[in-house]
Amino acid sequence: MNQAVPWLRQFLAKPMVRWWIVGLFFTGFNIPALYVLHEVLGLTVAIATLITAELTTILRFFLNDRWVFGHPRPTWRRLWQYHLSNAGSFVIWWLAINAIEAAGVHYLIASLFATAISVGWSMATNFLWIWRKKSQGEGRSP
Repeated sequence: MNQAVPWLRQFLAKPMVRWWIVGLFFTGFNIPALYVLHEVLGLTVAIATLITAELTTILRFFLNDRWVFGHPRPTWRRLWQYHLSNAGSFVIWWLAINAIEAAGVHYLIASLFATAISVGWSMATNFLWIWRKKSQGEGRSP
């Protein structure tokens, strides 16, 4: 058992693992948040989903920025990039689910495939654009 603890710590220290933990946590967070906003507070589904989406986007950004990628302070630039990334992910998900469903696949199964496609976009933009590791000299003025 003692040998498993260092391995687990090392595994959980990897940004990709932490990124998945954050994503899965907020996937589970969305449904109760929607329920509270719609059923308890009486907001329309359209308004409740917009509030939930924006709230989870901001919270996920801060958690990703600090815990996953290790930045001591968030920046407006990364927050803006993260919003653009999420918007792009939504468009990809929406197009994919509708195209797959139009091809005859049940809409819930189509949603799973579309989610896998949009997660690929999110991973790429998060790791290769927003929080990419800068090379030596990158970002410095001449």
